[in-house]
Amino acid sequence: MKRYRLSILLLCIFPILMHAQKAGEHIRRPTPQNNQKPQRRGKTANIQQKTYNKVFYVNGVSLTMIYVEGGTFQMGATIEQEDDAVDDEKPVHSVTLSSYYIGQTEVTQALWKAVMGNNPSHFKGDKLPVEQVSWDDCQKFINKLYEMTGEEFRLSTEAEWEYAARGGNKSLGYKYSGSNNIDDVAWYWDNSGEKTHEVATKKPNELGIYDMSGNVWEWCQDWKDDYSSISQTNPTGASTGSYRVVRGDGWLSNYRGIARSSCRGGSIPTLRDDDPPGSLSLQLSEKVLGSRRSADNHRHGGAKRSKPPQGPDGRLSFF
Repeated sequence: MKRYRLSILLLCIFPILMHAQKAGEHIRRPTPQNNQKPQRRGKTANIQQKTYNKVFYVNGVSLTMIYVEGGTFQMGATIEQEDDAVDDEKPVHSVTLSSYYIGQTEVTQALWKAVMGNNPSHFKGDKLPVEQVSWDDCQKFINKLYEMTGEEFRLSTEAEWEYAARGGNKSLGYKYSGSNNIDDVAWYWDNSGEKTHEVATKKPNELGIYDMSGNVWEWCQDWKDDYSSISQTNPTGASTGSYRVVRGDGWLSNYRGIARSSCRGGSIPTLRDDDPPGSLSLQLSEKVLGSRRSADNHRHGGAKRSKPPQGPDGRLSFF
């Protein structure tokens, strides 16, 4: 059975809603991009916020969510991936995504402790990414976060993860997430000192997202499956499988090609990767307010208002 040393990055996106404050959470209004003032038109003001990044607080720990404008991109072994690309990254295919939010960084140990009250990580530090968490552990985190905030969130789909790693519609066509020079953007075997590092200490990518190459592997929402050449819109992966997708590479990899934006991995959902330690982590996503809830919330159990969400570990996204 295939094992990957993974670290799961959690990035959380939370819609700005009044009932979150009722749950005891303190939310700071997002800062508009391009120095524009937000429009205040009752309920439509929430829809306008989709063009802004968001900052939230959970028990005093901040979460910054990056707005990713939807678009169409070529997913898989594109030309800049060169000879490092392998068969499971092929064929290259066209993917169209709706807009969403994704965490600016991997989920930190400080955030995990604020939500779960414990810290499973091998390497300790509030600003370090949480690790040694399984896909199933991430679901418990998501459930608890839902109970605390009442907001809809989940792991990124594999397509969302790659689109964000490539820089979205601001992509400059880099091999790694934010650069063609791996040392600019990633912690890996040659520079990590055999340990994880604090989030956001390397260069961000074109969208302002950190550590999508290196540091820790990140769980995605999807079951791992073969690619198809058929164009897709908001794909959510296979309906079942044996391995959940992991992306991004980690501190212990000694092959630079694994940290590429199109490189794929997979792991069984219960794996925490205790040997070697410090590999698996998660990240959060969220949908843009006013858009239709994505199908994978229903297929894979993303957060719903009717009951606590069920879903995989990794970078979490909002739509």
